[in-house]
Amino acid sequence: MNEPRESPVDVGTAELKKRLVDNKKGGGTGVYSVCSAHKTVLEAAMTQGLEDDSILIIEATSNQVDQFGGYTGMTPPRFKRYVEKIAAAMNFPVERIILGGDHLGPNSWQAERAETAMEKACGLVRAYAGAGFRKLHLDASMFCADDPGDRAKALPDEISAARAARLCAAAEDACRESRVKPLYVIGTEVPIPGGAKEKSGPPRPTTRANVEATLEITKKAFIDAGLAESWERVIGIVAQPGVEFGDDEVFYYDGGAARELSAALDGENLVFEAHSTDYQPESCLRRLVEDHFCILKVGPALTFAYREAMFALSLIERELIPSDDDRARLEEVLEDVMLSSKPNYWEKYYHGDEYEQRFKRRYSFSDRSRYYWANQRVSATVEKLFCNLSAIDIPLSIVSQYFPRQFTEIGEGRMARDPRSLVLSRVKEVIAMYSRACKFSTVNLVIDGSLP
Repeated sequence: MNEPRESPVDVGTAELKKRLVDNKKGGGTGVYSVCSAHKTVLEAAMTQGLEDDSILIIEATSNQVDQFGGYTGMTPPRFKRYVEKIAAAMNFPVERIILGGDHLGPNSWQAERAETAMEKACGLVRAYAGAGFRKLHLDASMFCADDPGDRAKALPDEISAARAARLCAAAEDACRESRVKPLYVIGTEVPIPGGAKEKSGPPRPTTRANVEATLEITKKAFIDAGLAESWERVIGIVAQPGVEFGDDEVFYYDGGAARELSAALDGENLVFEAHSTDYQPESCLRRLVEDHFCILKVGPALTFAYREAMFALSLIERELIPSDDDRARLEEVLEDVMLSSKPNYWEKYYHGDEYEQRFKRRYSFSDRSRYYWANQRVSATVEKLFCNLSAIDIPLSIVSQYFPRQFTEIGEGRMARDPRSLVLSRVKEVIAMYSRACKFSTVNLVIDGSLP
């Protein structure tokens, strides 16, 4: 009798589980998750995935995509269609894409009463699970308006665990008829998504005791809620390995400070998920994976690389287009839009005088400019810049000035000299570091054993 074949939707999650098992066994393999809705970022990720013949995890955040549209204007089903449309154009097999949701919980509704916020959070999770998102990070760690307690401290584990179990029940209900059930990640040990607000020194790594307590309390909450089978599909826990970034600084991974955490998962079919790994060098990413921070999340570093490439093209345009009236003037347009259209995306994050704020709008590692690329005026300016530079032959000498790595690739015949290819390649540089750190291009997994 032939063994049953995996359905297309199973292919990605089956490969994910294999890599998690291998990591637990000390194989040093991992996975990275691209947390972005930017089209060029997703195209670059798929290009890397095609080169590696690998799975690709793409995650939306709770404020980016929700049942009401989020700041992107996309609901989970619409985001899924958006990703699948890009995949079709890139000839990327959709069965190798794992869609995920990040920080799913009451984050967007913290100003409301807990019951109201949790009703909306359950609706959020139902929308994600019902649309076929297979990796769900359940995060109910934030205070709501009527929650008592010291807001300088974390919400008590018992409350956040009970709320996470409630979110899980909503997800399970939404995909009750589906043969493939979601995989879950629990816990949170990070600042707000997108990096730290202030200079505050390196973050303290999570302690082993905190991990063990979170696991015990959350497992009990799931079982008490009748979710024992769902608990078996919890694959990871978010922990702070001591990495973070702010406006102009990066705190790099020091393995010694976090290595004791590995023992907290002895006997558990779980790995660690590391957030805010953006801007870590490849050697640090590799050590994180080896120390069982198997799932690496990356987001702002990718749109930061995109912004770098677009600003480089703008400087090239300034050199090659004589008339100021004919130029797209992207940097000026982006600055004007950030000031005039929904400045709330950056105002409460970028402090200092007028000069300091302007500098951060352009160059901050937290990259709040990523919220503005979909703006109609900005996107039209990007297209004008591409058209201007596509109409001329960009001299190799100026490519070398602003895109030195791409200059080498062009010389080796591995890429074209057009502006879109230059930008895509610049973003892919960052993704390639994650691919190598996770051993996507070097490991063919044949694993004995399994995770749920």
